[in-house]
Amino acid sequence: MRHVTDLPYETTVEDHWIPLADGTRLAARVWRPVDPAPVPAILEYLPYRLSDWTAPRDAQRHPYYAGHGYASVRVDIRGSGNSDGYQDDEYSPTELADGVTVVEWLAAQDWCDGAVGMFGISWGGFNSLQIAALAPEPLKAIVTVCSTDDRYDNDVHFTGGSVLAVDMHAWAATMLAFCSRPPDPAHVGEGWREQWLDRLEHTEPFVHTWLDHQTRDDYWRHGSVIEDYSAISAAVLAVGGWNDPYRDTVLRLAAAGDEGTLRAPVRGLLGPWSHQYPDRGLPPGPAIGFLQETLRWWDHWLKGTDRGVLDDPPLRAWISESVPPATVYDELPGRWVGEPSWPSPHVFARDLPLVADRSDDQPEDALRTTAPTVEALAGGHPVPTSWLVDSPSHTGVDAGRFFPFGNDADLPPDQREEDGRSLCFDSAPLTAPLEILGRARVRLRLTCSAAKGQVVARLCDVGPDGSSTLVTRGVLNLSARHGRDRAVAWTPGATEEVSFELTGTGYALAPGHRLRLAVSSAYWPWVWPQPGDAVLAVAVGDGAVELPVHDRASSHPPVVFEEPEQAPPLGVVFGEGAEPRPERRVVRDVAEGRWLLEVDPRYGGTRTYPDGLEFTEDALERYWIGRDATSARTRSDWTVRLRRAPGDPLPEGMTGGWDASIRTRSEISCDADSFFTENEVVARDGDEVVFERRWTRTIPRTAG
Repeated sequence: MRHVTDLPYETTVEDHWIPLADGTRLAARVWRPVDPAPVPAILEYLPYRLSDWTAPRDAQRHPYYAGHGYASVRVDIRGSGNSDGYQDDEYSPTELADGVTVVEWLAAQDWCDGAVGMFGISWGGFNSLQIAALAPEPLKAIVTVCSTDDRYDNDVHFTGGSVLAVDMHAWAATMLAFCSRPPDPAHVGEGWREQWLDRLEHTEPFVHTWLDHQTRDDYWRHGSVIEDYSAISAAVLAVGGWNDPYRDTVLRLAAAGDEGTLRAPVRGLLGPWSHQYPDRGLPPGPAIGFLQETLRWWDHWLKGTDRGVLDDPPLRAWISESVPPATVYDELPGRWVGEPSWPSPHVFARDLPLVADRSDDQPEDALRTTAPTVEALAGGHPVPTSWLVDSPSHTGVDAGRFFPFGNDADLPPDQREEDGRSLCFDSAPLTAPLEILGRARVRLRLTCSAAKGQVVARLCDVGPDGSSTLVTRGVLNLSARHGRDRAVAWTPGATEEVSFELTGTGYALAPGHRLRLAVSSAYWPWVWPQPGDAVLAVAVGDGAVELPVHDRASSHPPVVFEEPEQAPPLGVVFGEGAEPRPERRVVRDVAEGRWLLEVDPRYGGTRTYPDGLEFTEDALERYWIGRDATSARTRSDWTVRLRRAPGDPLPEGMTGGWDASIRTRSEISCDADSFFTENEVVARDGDEVVFERRWTRTIPRTAG
């Protein structure tokens, strides 16, 4: 990493209040050239507190853009950080309308030449796409990183129609804590406490809304730009990582650009990365000169300078080579390819049928299983000759983190134990590399013993030593088999064909390795188990995996990136905080048949900022399950504390320093018919409890 100080423009930084029509003010920080000549503006619009939480990351990129001749702007959305108002949900109509106002306000400033871009990772990538779909005239281009075009089926709430227990719970709990944090009196003045209490009074746990909408209805269609790509007229640079859950959005946007569905050019970039900006150097790498890459984009679309961005391939993708299983990789081996279009002419579909190992007259590239066949399911339901899938309820404890952030325990460990809880089909040892680029599809003829159930498929790279590395996976809630917008119960004992895609990947299996398909009926805590403890039967002779095989010998233009560079760091001091605990810990109660997964998300611990602010946060997520589906339970506990010493910057009259804290608890449990949620917030000003509230809800299980 090179920290750049000799930038072309001398810069300054200013804090502003952006006024909205209803009197609300949004907190903004603007880095821009000292030279008074107007320049284009670039906006990052987030709820994550520009004055502290994202300040270290902001310091890496906003001064860098300003030093290259842009006004780089970071804005806290309504109800977050030091902005007025309160936040009622993710990507609400109010948030997006405010964002349009911010874009227009920037374009009207005397230091802006009228051209505006937007960028962001995750939330900021989401609302960049969504505001682009509202098409404010000044918005000419966006860079959307680790974001989604589909809020229902490619976000943190549902996957394949199933409730994402691991992140429906964890992210709702995180946002309850985040929405409850106070504004900083050093920035908003003596009225900070009244503003905080007003924010707390209007806080509602987001999980209530999310679980109220268990199919793809109008609530989820709002903000899902996949509903109408043609609404987007700004040029789109879509960026993701193969170890980020939103990677399929990049493939879909690249395809929409090639098809002409979007009204402006699209370029896709998919690296080996986790849920991080690609220049930060967090595992897995290699990192790239991402800020330089985005400057090419901004220069072209905001300044009219030809930097060759339209000569870039529509999709640049990293293809990893075979690696042994590990929960972290500093750098993955592999190579970059530039595809001339997406879908690519270098990728072709190959069907791998699922067959019994004893069958000698099957295709050479079939996937074979040694599992015995059955003729009946639980409850006496007769089935065609089939293989049984009856996974233990704790299948999925080795799934890894849904949102890898570059931590030591993020990625899935060796999958052999998970494979042992699944129905597995293996290829013969490969005689040549097998390169996959895109989304595989699984087709099965299934019989299900209950009205509700789900099927999970994983593709694994099995080494000569038997180790199993997860390559990709997918989920289908059987009630969503006819569409995510409806819940259709399965007739117990009936047989139907189902088909579903796995998440995208770029991966090359080595000669001597085997490709494995592992099929399970449970995947806790990634997806919430369906009631009824369904047993599945996979019909012999009717299943296959459709692989997107990449022609390894195809020629590609060279894909080259510069080494990463950033602006100098902010100078935040990170402390040790509480006694460290394992990032991920699995506890098995053998006598009770109960499993517990504990997760420390490691968001930041304790840090001290240059202005003296001490910010401490701690979180612990827990996921329990016993022998049956209705024993599933989750809990998340958060504590956040913000402190300033008496000598730190504070409004006149605040002589005793500042010490504000919040504690939250979030839980979800279930029975066959309902989800039960409990949430709690306790807020303190020093030792005084200034706010306390508890919520309990019973939410019918309409599809989840």
